[in-house]
Amino acid sequence: MATNHKTRMLIIGSGPAGLSAAIYGARAGMEPIVVQGLQPGGQLTITTDVENYPGFREVIQGPWLMQEMQAQAEHVGTRMMWDTITDVDLSGPTFVATGDGGDTYEGDTLVICTGAQAKWLGVPGEQELSGKGVSACATCDGFFYRGKKVVVIGGGNTAVEEALYLTNHSDNVTLIHRRDSLRCEKILQDRLEANPKVSVLWNKKVDQFLAGDNGELRALALTDTVTGDASEFEADGAFVAIGHAPATELFKGKLAMDDTGYLLVTPGTPKTDVAGVFAAGDVCDHTYRQAITAAGMGCQAALDAERYLAEKEFAGVTETVQG
Repeated sequence: MATNHKTRMLIIGSGPAGLSAAIYGARAGMEPIVVQGLQPGGQLTITTDVENYPGFREVIQGPWLMQEMQAQAEHVGTRMMWDTITDVDLSGPTFVATGDGGDTYEGDTLVICTGAQAKWLGVPGEQELSGKGVSACATCDGFFYRGKKVVVIGGGNTAVEEALYLTNHSDNVTLIHRRDSLRCEKILQDRLEANPKVSVLWNKKVDQFLAGDNGELRALALTDTVTGDASEFEADGAFVAIGHAPATELFKGKLAMDDTGYLLVTPGTPKTDVAGVFAAGDVCDHTYRQAITAAGMGCQAALDAERYLAEKEFAGVTETVQG
């Protein structure tokens, strides 16, 4: 039998944004429900060392951090649901999400924290060496490659920004691009060309990430896209920077998005173009994409959801009194 679950605050997604929203919402007495989705805990559950989340002097593990966030959310009154949402109805006055098993989740407010996934190359060794030399976030993991030889794969804004960022940690950064020109903004290209710590390998396609005897990344197997020649390029760290894909398929035609699929919010707030529906974290942030910024946005979403309901209830009381 399918069950209908009701709450004042429905949260879809259980990464730092969703769990932070849940903590604040629960403390405000909103009895939030978090529907965890296909990847409970979000991208941090596939991250090993985390050294840039405030409050921990030692390196912590991403899965452990998410377990602690979930435990805190549950401790203050959040209900965690193991389900995956397949459809949403935002027509109101309440918002309804349907799980793949038929259960429905009905919220007076909705907080969308479905996140985004880094795009991967899909070549051998990529997933096997993830966290062992291969990463999709220079800001997250660049610190671990201080003084080492690193490469960035891609040719757009993200790739160039990550290459420039890595020069804070390494004097030997190589950008690998499968074409003979970059797709980034001109100002970024100018900065790249002016930086003596960065070199570019043009017309090279990554075929495989190769492990050394220690199980860590040793080199990349490349093919020249013009000549077809094969080669190896040794590196200690490789950062795949070919973009991110926000998990917004559910909301197409129902919420405003930009041309790359990120949800649009009122600048400086988590408010979408539907009153009572809020977005937080990577699902609407294609600039920072950090656990701490996602958590902050989750806090904002919960506070704004609480205010939205308070104003709505006050308006209803006022209307009753006047009537």
